[in-house]
Amino acid sequence: MKIKSLFASFYSEKEASFFFEKKKQKTFILCSLFMAALLLPGMAGAEVVTPPVISPPDTWVARTAGTLRVLNKLDSTVQTLTVHVGDTAHLGSLAITLEACAVRPGDLPADATAHLKVADSRPDQPGFDGWILQKEPGINIFEHPVYDIQLAGCN
Repeated sequence: MKIKSLFASFYSEKEASFFFEKKKQKTFILCSLFMAALLLPGMAGAEVVTPPVISPPDTWVARTAGTLRVLNKLDSTVQTLTVHVGDTAHLGSLAITLEACAVRPGDLPADATAHLKVADSRPDQPGFDGWILQKEPGINIFEHPVYDIQLAGCN
C-alpha cells in the first residue's frame, strides 16, 4: 500500500489505478505462461483422442422386416403385423406390401421408415403407395375410412 500511496503522490488517482490495473493484467499473463510451461511437457506423451464418427443426417440402415400396427376405426381394435420386406400381409379387405424398411444408425436419433403399398379389395376404396415414419405418424397420408396404419419399427 505504501508504493501505491507514494505513486499516487506523483500521479493522479486515475493514473495510479490505471497503472495498477495494467500491472495486474501483466501478472496474470505471466502466471498463465508459467502454468502452460509446467503443464505442456507432461501433456506431450498424452494419448490423442479422435472424435467419434457421426453418420450424415440422411443415413438409413436397411432391415429385413417391419412391425405395423393396424387400427380398425369401427371397433377400435389394434392388430400388430410383422411383415418381411417383399411380402404381403392380408388384413380384412387390405393387402399390405412392405417394399422397404430402414432405421437410423445408432449415433443418430432413433427413427424408422417403411415404404408400403396398400390395396383395398373393395371397389372405390383408397390405396396407398408411399413412405411412413415411425416418429411422425401424422405425416402418413394413408387415409382410409376403416383402417389406420402406423409403423411400430423395423427389425
